[in-house]
Amino acid sequence: MPPEPDYYARLLRYDAWANAETLGSLRGGEAPAKAMRWMGHIVGSGALWLARLRQEPPTMAVWPDLDLEGCATGIERLAAGWRGYLETLSPAGIEESIGYRNSLGEYWTSTVGDMLTHVAMHGAYHRAQIAAAVREGGREPAYTDFIHAVRQGFVA
Repeated sequence: MPPEPDYYARLLRYDAWANAETLGSLRGGEAPAKAMRWMGHIVGSGALWLARLRQEPPTMAVWPDLDLEGCATGIERLAAGWRGYLETLSPAGIEESIGYRNSLGEYWTSTVGDMLTHVAMHGAYHRAQIAAAVREGGREPAYTDFIHAVRQGFVA
């Protein structure tokens, strides 16, 4: 039996918090170009997965060219979009399979739960790349570990 919708809502609240923290680490200096590319991809891919789940056409490229403000706007829109989507999701909906085409044009089906889990894990993967690039540039990256967010009360 898959987790309840509240489980996924918590994961995506963490994802939104971690994205905002990561974006904050890119402010206050010259952000590494590769870090900005990954941050834009987090926004673009999140928007793509949300569109797939809603069975709507995508609203942006999966690798959009966004500046800091574009990323900030995108992160806010994503957080609101996930909240709205999850408010309508029933426990049975978690197990529903949705068909979609990937970026190579291949047709796949995945469960809603697997898609939501992917979004959270995919964001964590790219935030780690961003953290490495920020550190490479001589700055301190955001501390976005899930357990830190929970311990500090950033994610309930």
